[in-house]
Amino acid sequence: MKTLRLILGDQLNHKHSWYSNDDADTLYFIAEMRQETDYTRHHIQKVVAFFEAMEAFASWLRDRGKQVVHYKLDDKHNTHKLGSNIAALVQAHGIEKFEYQLPDEYRLDRQLRQLAEDLSIDSEAFDTEHFITRRDELAEFFAGKQSLLMESFYRHMRRKHHVLMAENGKPLGGQWNYDQSNRRKWTGQPEIPREKRFRKDVRNTVRRIEAAGVQALGSIDPEHFSWPTTRADSLKVLRHFCQHLLLHFGDYQDAMDPHESYLFHSRLSFALNSKLLHPLEVIQAVIDHWQQHQSAVSLNEVEGFVRQVLGWREYMRGIYWKTMPGYARCNRLDNQRPLPDFYWSADTQMNCLHHAIRNSLEHAYAHHIQRLMITGNFALLLGVHPDQVDAWYLGIYIDAIEWVEITNTRGMSQFADGGLVATKPYISSGNYIHRMSNYCEGCRYQVKEKTSDDACPFNSLYWHFLAEKRQHFEGNPRMAMMLATLDKMNREELEALRRRARKIIHNPDRY
Repeated sequence: MKTLRLILGDQLNHKHSWYSNDDADTLYFIAEMRQETDYTRHHIQKVVAFFEAMEAFASWLRDRGKQVVHYKLDDKHNTHKLGSNIAALVQAHGIEKFEYQLPDEYRLDRQLRQLAEDLSIDSEAFDTEHFITRRDELAEFFAGKQSLLMESFYRHMRRKHHVLMAENGKPLGGQWNYDQSNRRKWTGQPEIPREKRFRKDVRNTVRRIEAAGVQALGSIDPEHFSWPTTRADSLKVLRHFCQHLLLHFGDYQDAMDPHESYLFHSRLSFALNSKLLHPLEVIQAVIDHWQQHQSAVSLNEVEGFVRQVLGWREYMRGIYWKTMPGYARCNRLDNQRPLPDFYWSADTQMNCLHHAIRNSLEHAYAHHIQRLMITGNFALLLGVHPDQVDAWYLGIYIDAIEWVEITNTRGMSQFADGGLVATKPYISSGNYIHRMSNYCEGCRYQVKEKTSDDACPFNSLYWHFLAEKRQHFEGNPRMAMMLATLDKMNREELEALRRRARKIIHNPDRY
């Protein structure tokens, strides 16, 4: 063997040009490592999904005649550190060149650059051939501009890749964004078609993780694991979304229900973030289905999905590489409080938080509005330190890799970057939650109450947050109406709200 090629757990791109070459003198290396399981506490389903996907990918490579070394947790040669594993393989196999694909996390990028420098052989980094943009493309696009508005970048991407565009250079349908049409509350109808679960048996992988002493969170049914961990299964999930869920996705993409874990969402995020699927093939599959069924599927359903993949996903990656490593230290609102214990147990009387967190613990999943306007909203109103919010989001969700997690958490959710990503903090009282969800029915707290013991905690926390942090929002036009309402509020009423809020902040786990 002359060349050693590293494949990380989120680089499972079957279409990469590496695998179409005649590389008989190349050794591929994939490894389960404690370095990766232990840098934060991950959901057990997340660890299992990556290990299952890595094993399937290693088998796929072997089936194509590739030479593969695949270290599992209990392999006697596994040092569980990337650098020492690579160095040992270089020595053992007489490797003359080390090659790797550019990682998507800053910590691994830095580690691999240093490793390449330390090795006494040639090394070369390759693109993962997955993302639609280069690492620095967003920074180049916004060079000289005063703001980093996602909508501007999204329109640029639509034009550049000719996605949902008319021949005259205008967007199909005459408008770029159908966000206002994507906010319907789901009331039990239309019925949600159920996909056939894979019912994959992952007991051996779970046993291996437990035997190694990996500390995970959340729960798993190891006999009926239902996340796609192969390309074939990922394509099945994509087909199910196109055929059965797309026609209502846009309408209800912001809706929330205590009894529905996924609603009309695609569940493709893990397959995308591990690179089993390419974003452009996902976008094209959705558009192809819409073009064949325009009488049933409206444009707003398709545009809402395309905006998430072509716009938001690529935008967040660009923000990550433009701002790291400093972004990981952002705390512009100077929030310092701890994350409530119930984020790890779902043991709270607030119905919305109970169900959103329980869903996260049981399925390693919650959709974007549950993350943003339930769990994230409460943490921000409470004043939780963004480091603690980061750790929770990074660990609990199956699709959470730092490049996409930290920008959504510190930027969109916690406003810790001071408005670099979001033009205003995404906060709300209980009214928004009631309007977009079915959580308030049957809740211990009353959404219309403000200061009584039965009042929805979001109501008092909302006004307390505005009063406590108002100096950060002076001059922000998108906050002007909220601050004007705050200024007009009766002093006694505001003080009553703040007293109620301080009780909640002092001991949130009572609520």
